[in-house]
Amino acid sequence: MCARACKASKDCQSSPFQSYVKDDFHSESIVLDNQCEKDKIQCEPQEGNVEYKYMLVNPSEERLHHLTTQLKWRVLEGSGEAIYAIGVEDDGTCKGISEQDLVSSLETLKEMSERAGCDMAMVRKQQGKEGWCAEVMVRQKPMDGHFIDMRIAVVGNVDSGKSTIVGVLTSGKLDNGRGLARSSVFRHRHELESGRTSSITQHIMGINASGDIVNYSSIHAKTSSEIVKESAKVVTFIDLAGHERYIKTTVYGMTGCVPDYTMVVVGANMGVQRMTKEHLGVALALKCPTYFVVTKVDMCPDNVLQGTVNELSKIVKAPGIRKMPLIVKSEKDVMTCAKSMASDARIAPIFLVSSVTGQSLELLRLFLNIIPAQKTKGLDVKAPAEFHIDDTFYVSGVGTVVAGTMLRGTLSTRSNLLLGPDNKGQFHPIQLKSIMNKSMPVNQVSAGQSATLAIKKVKRNQIRKGMVVVDAKLNPQACQRFTAEVMVLHHPTTIGINYQPVVHSLTVRQACKVVSLDRECIRTGDRALVTFEFLFRPEYLLVGARLIFREGRTKGIGRIMHLHYPDGTSVSVDDQENSSESMQ
Repeated sequence: MCARACKASKDCQSSPFQSYVKDDFHSESIVLDNQCEKDKIQCEPQEGNVEYKYMLVNPSEERLHHLTTQLKWRVLEGSGEAIYAIGVEDDGTCKGISEQDLVSSLETLKEMSERAGCDMAMVRKQQGKEGWCAEVMVRQKPMDGHFIDMRIAVVGNVDSGKSTIVGVLTSGKLDNGRGLARSSVFRHRHELESGRTSSITQHIMGINASGDIVNYSSIHAKTSSEIVKESAKVVTFIDLAGHERYIKTTVYGMTGCVPDYTMVVVGANMGVQRMTKEHLGVALALKCPTYFVVTKVDMCPDNVLQGTVNELSKIVKAPGIRKMPLIVKSEKDVMTCAKSMASDARIAPIFLVSSVTGQSLELLRLFLNIIPAQKTKGLDVKAPAEFHIDDTFYVSGVGTVVAGTMLRGTLSTRSNLLLGPDNKGQFHPIQLKSIMNKSMPVNQVSAGQSATLAIKKVKRNQIRKGMVVVDAKLNPQACQRFTAEVMVLHHPTTIGINYQPVVHSLTVRQACKVVSLDRECIRTGDRALVTFEFLFRPEYLLVGARLIFREGRTKGIGRIMHLHYPDGTSVSVDDQENSSESMQ
């Protein structure tokens, strides 16, 4: 019996499909959207996680082996998920096949999925030109602690309802309008008293292979480890502060936690505020796909809500963003947005929700279920391990624990590792006691996953945010100076030599001094090659990584082009690209 993923349309209730379609399948389609009414959709993409198959009836063993290999590749492209459109030709023509052939094709796809270690679920069945077309989601089964890990940064102005929407999504319980939902996600006592987030917190929502929310499947609240055990996909919400006072914490969370998507929360009653634009600007600078959630629609007059939506639409269509806003009102809109987010992200989805009445929350949950985790482009799981630390703890009975994200390679407790750089730029050998991923003990973690590492014989005060755990084969070096190609987003006057902003790049956050520019000075809107020098200690940076620099209301973005090491050597973007090509 195939797994459940969505609510079924009436078309799917006919008897030949009862083994594939349950009562709670979603009736709309990602691929077979309203364009299918014209009997044609876009051509099959060569890359990505979408595959068109006209018919899969009685293939030979050799053909079945080839199809299974192709399915594995599509699932890999979608970071553990793939969409199959049956009855659709490669040019996008929704030709359709008979019911008998469709049932046979689904049986073949089921066999392919089982061989590939995946579950499948029909999303939609629809009439084509000459017969039936169907869309099926294929999702990798969770095994040995491996699951689809998707991180979403939740940003927006203070009092816009960020923590409340996170609490509602992760608990399944509506808010009472007086802070009930947000109380479950706050980290500190003063946050409970003020109702405002001041730190970075992470909360998970598990989705099983059938598309059901694991958090809601029991009358008792489940622990993180229980949720992860039952989930094929884990959505991690990174709840960030909205107050201007905590902007450095918010920027650090967006750069250091490496989110797949950014959820910009806007209060319907207050509209788009300055901090909303600040957070959106950071997401755009990091090239992080973004969608919008307008909250408190239940308490907002229609004219005020319409004004907020119009202002938001104007911003996303402005030069520099140039996206198409789409107000999500139906499951069809959800699928259209999810398809865009999986490819070019040209559409900017806008959800109008209420955490008190539950309006449109099901559409938001469906969207989170469907969108794929971003591929770790250019990051090889076979490369030397590279783990960037974004937090440190001391756990009684365990010792020093660090939290962070794997950017490259695979790391295990048996790996030969180095920790650094210290205040002198040195790296020191370490051994790991254990590794945990979302509160689950695991043997290893790979590129793109977040984890916590228990380290032997190292005191917590010897570790700081911004340090890395790397494979000894990497022969890491820390740098005091680096050159970046930057663009000044805002500065009241001019920037010249000796200007001192705070630079953020991944988990690194430190004050720097401008030591040289390729021109006399730069102003708002200017681009330039700028050489920075860290003021306090050397750091481990990645050439090609994006950076954000700020000082007061001055803000700029850039990309690291050269790293200058103390021994006189340097590494540039061109050197790294040539090295990658030679390895391939």
